[in-house]
Parts: sequence; C-alpha cells; structure tokens
Amino acid sequence: MKITAIHIYAIHLPLHIPFVISYHTYTYMPSIIVKIETDEGFIGYGEAVADEHVTGESWESTYQIIKNTLAPAVMGKNPMEIEKLHDIMNLAIYTAPTAKAAIDIACFDIVGKKIQQPVYQLIGGRYHDEFPITHVLSIAEPEVMANEAALQVEKGYKSFKMKVGTSFQQDVKCVKAVRARVGDGIAIRVDVNQGWHNSATTLVALSQLQDCNLDWIEQPVMADDIDGMVEIKSKSLIPLMIDEGLKGTREMREIIQKRAADKVNIKLMKCGGIYPAVKLAHQAELGGFECQVGSMVESSIGSAAGFHVAFSRKNVTSVELTGPLKFSKDIGNLAYDVPYIRLTDKPGLGIEINDEILSELTLFQDVVR
Repeated sequence: MKITAIHIYAIHLPLHIPFVISYHTYTYMPSIIVKIETDEGFIGYGEAVADEHVTGESWESTYQIIKNTLAPAVMGKNPMEIEKLHDIMNLAIYTAPTAKAAIDIACFDIVGKKIQQPVYQLIGGRYHDEFPITHVLSIAEPEVMANEAALQVEKGYKSFKMKVGTSFQQDVKCVKAVRARVGDGIAIRVDVNQGWHNSATTLVALSQLQDCNLDWIEQPVMADDIDGMVEIKSKSLIPLMIDEGLKGTREMREIIQKRAADKVNIKLMKCGGIYPAVKLAHQAELGGFECQVGSMVESSIGSAAGFHVAFSRKNVTSVELTGPLKFSKDIGNLAYDVPYIRLTDKPGLGIEINDEILSELTLFQDVVR
C-alpha cells in the first residue's frame, strides 16, 4: 500500500463560548486537517492544532510544513510502516511535532481501516472500558467559575480542571470559590499553564491552597524550569503534573531522573502523534509515573486519536480531551456519554467525517500528489 495524495485543509472550529487560559483567549480554534489517500482506496484523517506557546508552531507554519516538507517526504510511502515514516519526517524537518502528528494520526486511521480494527488494538489492545470526562473551566471571575461548576455538577460532572494563571492571589480566590460551591466530593485539578512563572510564587500560592483538597497542580512554572518543579515537589504536599515541560523522550528522561512531578500530561500535538505518545507512556511506566492524555482542544479527529492512546495504556489514569464538547460545529462525530467517554469498536479512529461541514469551515486548502 502506498500514499498517493494528501489533502490539507486549514479550518477554524467555532467555539460555543471563548476559551480563556493564562496566555491567550480563543474565540475559535485554528486547526489543520489532513486527508491521506492510498492506492488501495483506504482514506485516513489526521489533525494538527498548533500552539505557539508550547511547541513554537503556528497554524500558518504547520500548514506550510505539511504542504511543502512532510507531504512530499512521505508521498509514495507505505502508511503501515509507522516507525519508518517518523524517521523520514524527522530527517525532513527538526521538531515540528504538531505537523507530524497530523500525518501519524491519518496513517493509523488507514491501518485500522485496512485490517478492520480500532486503533487501540494496534498499540497494545484495549485496557480501559471508560474514562470519566473532566469539565474544563476557563479563566473568569471567582463567582462566574463557581456558578459554571455548580451547573456542570447538575449535568453529572464529577471533576473539574480549572484554568488559572493570571495572578496567584486571584487564582486562589477562584479555586476556593469553586471548592466552596461544589463541596468536597468533587475532584478539582488546577492548570496554571506556566502562569505563576517560578517556584517562589508557586509555593506561596500552594500554601494558601493546602485545604482545598486538590487532585493536582499542573505546570505552574515555565516549561523549561524542571528544577523549579523539583523544588515545588519537595516543599508541597499537593501533587504536581508536568504538561508544557514534557514534549518528548529527552524531557521525560529528565523528569524521571529528577522525580520532578507526580504525573505527566502527554499530548499528541506536543510529541508528534499516536506512535510517539505510546513511546512516552511506556517510558513513563518504566519510571513509575502515571499519565494523563490531554489535548490542544482538537476536533473529533485529534480527540479520538488521543482517546485510543489512553484506552490502550494501563498507566494512563485520566484524560482531558473535551474539544468536541466545546465546538458549536465539529467535522466528526466522536460521541460522548457525559460524564463518560466510551470508545466503539469501529475500525481506525472510529469516526465519520462530515465533508459538508469540513468544506464550510475551510478557509484554504491544497493537495499534494
């Protein structure tokens, strides 16, 4: 089997409401969709959602890298030879993990469809039957976040991920307001997205949050400050998760060696797709770390890919892949059973693409043959 064409679509996914984190406010999510065709008639879909603040890639650069570098490099190659494809892409361009993830995901979709198996069966087999879905609270005033949390509890949600990172004093007020509103029986995770910058500020904030019964604090310091995470971990009882600080095997090795966190957040867009994500999960397991599979707020395509990784790995104990729930229009039909996600046994990614909506959301497109 050979790759014969790669279609590239630059799209904007419309959000129900703006998504606010420490370093940006999103009124829509820019995404790159790829559709790979083969000489045997199998078609696979992949996705790339770039974040300049995490991997240094932009929506525009990702589009150009796929069009001018990666697509020509893998044209004519066998999509089943995943290891070789990654080697080809790595030789074609250094880093650019988000762009590579789109190709990787589409190839896994093709392989699953060819052998009539879901992707999770290709990477270890299904381990988990379901995952609880965590509702993500965007940055807002304390009362607004507390009100939204209370509303979502009524819908059945039992855990929240709070986005903070503006000022630690305000962040502490927000966390305490949500905890007071939902009570102690609801899980709360706090994602700072590097917003507290350093270990000193973080330790002050955590000292004021000790009584909030938090599952964990995610990435409070700058991404490259692994030593800062080590210091925080040594002086705080609240568990720590690394997100932006983990991109690939090199960072994972340092995190394990220094015991810099309690848990790591693996994202396909940070590491290069399904295959590298599975490698990171294996590496984390060898180091005794639990993992979360997270997202950059992707459509059904990228979210489904992340779920297949999560469902196949024993040491993945939480997921945060809620993009499709945030969009007023989505190009795929990934189904949630809120507050749970349960994957089907359909082949490949297990989703269908709505060509009409894809066309509607596309701003520009190309095809490489």
